[in-house]
Amino acid sequence: MMSKSFSILAGLLVVLLIIGSQSVFIVDERERALLLWLGKIERADFEPGLHFKVPFFNSVRKFDGRVLTLDTEAERYLTVEKKNVIVDAFIMWRISDVAQYYRSMTGDESRAALRLSQIIKDGLRSEFGSRSIQEVVSGQRALIMETMARRANNQAKEFGITIADVRIKRIDLPKDVSDSVYARMEAERQRVASELRSQGAEIAERIRSEADRQRTIILANAKKEAENVRGAGDAMATKVYAETFGRDPEFYALYRSLTAYRKVFAQGGNNLLLLEPKGEFFRFFNPKPEFGSEPDSRFAKPELE
Repeated sequence: MMSKSFSILAGLLVVLLIIGSQSVFIVDERERALLLWLGKIERADFEPGLHFKVPFFNSVRKFDGRVLTLDTEAERYLTVEKKNVIVDAFIMWRISDVAQYYRSMTGDESRAALRLSQIIKDGLRSEFGSRSIQEVVSGQRALIMETMARRANNQAKEFGITIADVRIKRIDLPKDVSDSVYARMEAERQRVASELRSQGAEIAERIRSEADRQRTIILANAKKEAENVRGAGDAMATKVYAETFGRDPEFYALYRSLTAYRKVFAQGGNNLLLLEPKGEFFRFFNPKPEFGSEPDSRFAKPELE
């Protein structure tokens, strides 16, 4: 009798434990919880902590409430020049309305990721289709990401999802487009280099012409100054000679004859010179006339030139 009562009590305790365990649930601060009544949403605003439910009638669905990252597959998009670019992007999203998220996606995260990927791809196709390659690669990349995040967030609200950010990881060009772009860049750099070389050559030629002009002017001024100095020196020498030789014309005549003798007899070699001994050239070699006789013409005072 006692054993039978003990068995019944133990069974009741087990049933109570099962019912008690089915009556409570815990919501983590990193989760979003949804309470269902026979499959229908009853409550969705649970705070983190311990909560109660009706066993067997209520069920609880929990979802990750943190910011999730979704990498999209690299896709080709056409730019406004009808050139293909390969774009790789990722999305950061989280559940903002758990009830709406459950109704639209049935709580399936993979389904939500597929829908978000489609939204991002459509947005990127629209943004890249209205811009050139240069704009999407360097000029307006930040603007594209900002516009995409705003547009995707507006579309994702109907799914109970908030888009925290949209980022473009890389933008690549297909090989044929890359080759044409690099060839165009190389041609542009060569054009700039040729233009700089021509400008440098023009500047160098201008500097060279200016230097030649300055050289000509300097040489002309130097030659003019040299001629002036030489003329002044010759004038001074002539004046000195005139003043010096004017004091003794006879000595001046002798000096000029000796200078002429030095130049003539310094020639050397086998040259032969025939002159009359009594000529004017050898007047200083003739005997000096006796005193009282007619003065010899060789001692006559020469006329000053």
